[in-house]
Amino acid sequence: MRIADLGDLKVHYRIDGNPDGRPVVFANSLGTDLRLWDQVLPLLPQGLKYIRYDKRGHGLTELTPAPYSMGTLVRDAERLMDHLAVKDALFVGLSIGGMIAQGLAVKRMDLVRAMVLSNTGARIGQPAMWDDRIAAVRAGGIEALADSIMERWFSAPFRKTDQFHAWRNMLVRQPAEGYMGCSAAISGTDFYTPTSGLRLPTLGIAGSDDGSTPPDLVRETVDLIPGSQFHLIRKAGHLPCVEQPEEYATVLTRFMQDVGHV
Repeated sequence: MRIADLGDLKVHYRIDGNPDGRPVVFANSLGTDLRLWDQVLPLLPQGLKYIRYDKRGHGLTELTPAPYSMGTLVRDAERLMDHLAVKDALFVGLSIGGMIAQGLAVKRMDLVRAMVLSNTGARIGQPAMWDDRIAAVRAGGIEALADSIMERWFSAPFRKTDQFHAWRNMLVRQPAEGYMGCSAAISGTDFYTPTSGLRLPTLGIAGSDDGSTPPDLVRETVDLIPGSQFHLIRKAGHLPCVEQPEEYATVLTRFMQDVGHV
């Protein structure tokens, strides 16, 4: 178990693969921790340095009072990478992690040489929607929203599996304050203009059954960046790395090869 002391925040992270390899950094979705990538990592190329971390208020990373700003979450990723002396990484972000990826690429091009925007958008939802969710969590905890979240996260067949229940448990066991804090960060973010100025290799990944960030939103976002690629994973919702890890790993590996990261 590794903890990076960033002064005002202690961040839980994990490194797999070759500690001297080219870095790949993963950022998770709202309501999940770094275990989100457990099924994908063993299927990726050997010889790379795979870095995962729990964002502020999630997993084993320190909990701070809500609300958070996207700038704060981007700065957390930036400081972690500086702490680990990581540059020129391939940054893989899912949902809010994809927003962090966009913000980090705009701010620190020395840290990000290519990025994967998975199940995300330059803007996700509307402030009023997020205000309602935050109010519901404040009143009844994450459990109050869990069933509706699961419908957006996973396809109907996956929701009938035993594995599904573990992911529901992961969601409801995240700190409510961290969930509300990150929800506020998403609510206040509109990256359409800054993302349209990016010029770096980018892959968009969407799930056909994603009820949180539909394929059209992901495609619209990556289309802001000239030369970007897009891949649709069928029979998957908001977390295709969970429902279709083999296809996700294949697509990610191909992108790594295309950009010369392998």
